[in-house]
Amino acid sequence: MIIHKEGYKIITNQILIILFTILIINYSWITNVILSVQIILLMLTLNFFRVPKRIFKQQEGLIYAPCDGEVVVIEETQENEYFKDNRIQVSIFMSPLNIHNNLYPISGVINYTKYHKGKFLVAWNPKSSTDNERSSVVIKNNKIEILCRQIAGAVARRIVTYAKNQITVKSCEELGFIKFGSRVDIFLPVGTKIVTELNKKVKGGISIIAKY
Repeated sequence: MIIHKEGYKIITNQILIILFTILIINYSWITNVILSVQIILLMLTLNFFRVPKRIFKQQEGLIYAPCDGEVVVIEETQENEYFKDNRIQVSIFMSPLNIHNNLYPISGVINYTKYHKGKFLVAWNPKSSTDNERSSVVIKNNKIEILCRQIAGAVARRIVTYAKNQITVKSCEELGFIKFGSRVDIFLPVGTKIVTELNKKVKGGISIIAKY
């Protein structure tokens, strides 16, 4: 397991604060409580930014989970940002305890990227997909084109996306990171064979969402 690079600055600052507290501490019960809280927060932050070592198979014809979490939506819906037609939406909710790096569901070329400012509704609110701060990425190969959308939530306040237009990516490579809990939506062509289920716990790059 390693610590994700997006957490380096936050973790360094927390460690510096703890060291400063130790230097000035007079071992009263108040300062002991403060120090204990700081250490607990550091442990939680380390847990949040952890990235476990995983072996990815990266097979063609499979759409992998773009993140760890729980499948909360599987439905046909109108996708109005890029495709402007009906798509199958699969949404995965990430709690603050999940791994939070996001991965490409398929291999292909990045055809579109766009960041949208927005609200910070709770991630399970249906309107969060279109109203919240979000970042959309479209990946296309010779068989399928899908949209992957990172969505901020009530707690998540920063989305990081590494995708750039016209670069070639492989499934399970890192797409980005969402800090402190949210969700990822993927929009698939109608008729795509969905193999996951509602309320199922999935692992990014390991669990299979659909086949094409």
